[in-house]
Amino acid sequence: MLERVLDGYARQTVEPDRFEVLVVMDCADPDPAAVDAAIGTRAYRIRRLVGHRPGLSANRNTGWAAAEAPIVLFTDNDTIPVPEFLAEHLEWHRRNPEDEVAVSGHVRWAPELKLTPFMRWLDEGVQFDYHSLPGDEGTWAHLYGANSSIKKRMLERVGGYDEDRLPYLYEDMDWGYRASKHGLRVLYNRRALVDHVRPGMTLEFWKEKARRMAAAERQFVTKHPEMEPWFHKKFSAAAAAPQLRGRAIKLVPYVPEWVPWLGPRVWRNARRAYWQVLAPHFLEAWEEAASGPMSTEWLAASADGGRGQSTAGSRSAGSSSGGS
Repeated sequence: MLERVLDGYARQTVEPDRFEVLVVMDCADPDPAAVDAAIGTRAYRIRRLVGHRPGLSANRNTGWAAAEAPIVLFTDNDTIPVPEFLAEHLEWHRRNPEDEVAVSGHVRWAPELKLTPFMRWLDEGVQFDYHSLPGDEGTWAHLYGANSSIKKRMLERVGGYDEDRLPYLYEDMDWGYRASKHGLRVLYNRRALVDHVRPGMTLEFWKEKARRMAAAERQFVTKHPEMEPWFHKKFSAAAAAPQLRGRAIKLVPYVPEWVPWLGPRVWRNARRAYWQVLAPHFLEAWEEAASGPMSTEWLAASADGGRGQSTAGSRSAGSSSGGS
C-alpha cells in the first residue's frame, strides 16, 4: 500500500522539484526493508526517517521537524492522492499566506472498495465530519491528520503533537485545539482529495477501535477539562436508549435508503444499532481508563500495528508525512 501511495505522488500535476516526501517509519516497525523497497527510486525527492519513539505523534513530530519547506502536509500510508492533490493545497496556501491558515483536504473511500452501510455510517461524523461543513470554512476539529497542510512556522509556534498522553488517536484534535488558541484558521478544500484504501472496516473491527477511542478521549478531556467528551455522550445515550434487536443491521445491506417508508426506517434503526453495539466496548474502556494511568504503548499500538488507520470523528492516523 505504501508503494501505491508513493506512486500517487509521481502522478502529481505540480513539478517534482516543488515538493519532498518524508516517509516516517515507526521505530517499532518490524520490517524496515519492506519500507525501503516500497520507497524504491523516485523522480521526486524522498527521505525515509524513523520516529524517535513508538506512536503516531512521535512520527508526526519527527516528520515536521525534519521538513525543510515552509508548508508541511500530513497524510497517511493508506491514502492515495489524486493528481491535483498537491496543487490544490499549494494554491490555497498561496491565496492565504498567513501563518495561522491551515488547509484540510477531503478523505474519501477509495473507489476500489465496496462501500458498506457501516462505512457510510462512519462517514456521518464518526470517522470524518465533512458533511457538517456547508462551505470552505472549517474549525480546529476538522484539521484531520490524514489530509491537512500546516505552515511550519505555526507548528513551531504551537509545538508538536503530544507523544506522552496522546501517542495515537486524538493527537490531531489536541493539536488543533491548542492551535486555536494561537489564531488557527482552517479552510476546507474538498478538491484536495485522497483515496482511503482501507478494507476490513467492519463492526467487529470497530469494537476494538471503540476501546482505543475511549482511552484517547479520556486522556483528551483530562488534559482539557473544559471540553465535553463527545463520543462518551453519544455512546452513553445509545446504551441508555431502548435496545434494538439488530434486525436493521441485517436488513440494511439489502434495503436502499430511498425505498419509500421501509428504507428510511431500516437505515435509521441501523444507525442507532451501530451506536448500541459499540457502546459497551467504549464505555467499559472508558471506566478502565478512569481507574489508573493508561499505557502509552497500548494507546500507540493500534489493532493493525498503529499505522495507516483513519479514525474516529476528527481523529486520524498514519505514518507518512509529506512536506510540500
